[in-house]
Amino acid sequence: MTRVHFQRSAFMNSAIIQLIVLAGIAVFLILRLRNVLGTRTGFEEPPRDLPAKPGPVASRPDLAVIEGGIDHDIADYVDIKSKSGQALAAMKRIEPEFSVHEFLSGARTAYEMILMAFEGGDRDTLRQFLASDVYDSFASVLDARDAEGLRIDSTFIGIRELKLTEANFDSTSKEAEITVKFVGELTSVVRNTAGEIIEGNPDELKRQKDIWTFARVMGSDDPNWQLVATGG
Repeated sequence: MTRVHFQRSAFMNSAIIQLIVLAGIAVFLILRLRNVLGTRTGFEEPPRDLPAKPGPVASRPDLAVIEGGIDHDIADYVDIKSKSGQALAAMKRIEPEFSVHEFLSGARTAYEMILMAFEGGDRDTLRQFLASDVYDSFASVLDARDAEGLRIDSTFIGIRELKLTEANFDSTSKEAEITVKFVGELTSVVRNTAGEIIEGNPDELKRQKDIWTFARVMGSDDPNWQLVATGG
C-alpha cells in the first residue's frame, strides 16, 4: 500500500509541475502577443499616424466634370466646356447645394407670377421679383395704361418652351447671371373704362416669347434671384 501511495503522489507531483510549466508558457505567449498587438478595449479610433480607410468617392456637384462622371445637372442644359458651363460650375463651387434644375423650376414659377402680375397691374408682386431699374420700366408701362383707363384680362395657359441660353459668373463680386428663354401661352384682352374689348380675343391663344436674365450674389444670405434684364 505504501508503494502504491508513493507512485500516486509522484504522478500527481509530475502533473502539477507540467501544469505550472504550461501555465508559464501561456503567460509568456500572452505577454508577447500584448506587446505586438497592443490591447483593445471597446471602440477605439484608428491610429492618427495612419491614413483612414478610404470610403466611396462621393460625386461633387461643384464641378462640371466630377469624380466618376459628368455633372449632368449642368450637362443636361449647356455644354459643360462652354463659358456658360464653366460659369455654372463656378457657382457650384461657391454654393455646392445650388442646382440648375431647381433654378429652372423656380424660374418657371417666377415667369408665370411676374407675367400675370404685370398683366394685372400687381405692383406689390412685381417689387418682390424685379431689380429696381426693371421695376421702374414695368411701372412706367402700368402708369401709361392707368392713365388711359385700360385694363388687361389674361389667363395663363402654360409654358411651351423654357431654355437656359447663357450663364455668367463674376468671381470677384460673386454675382451670378442666368439668362432663360421663355415661350409662354396665354389668352389676353385689353378693355377700356366701359369694359369693352378694344384689343385681343378671349378665345384666341396668344404665344409670347421673352428672354429674361436673373441675377444673384452666390453665397449671400438672400436666396432669391431677381429679374435684372428683359428682352424678346
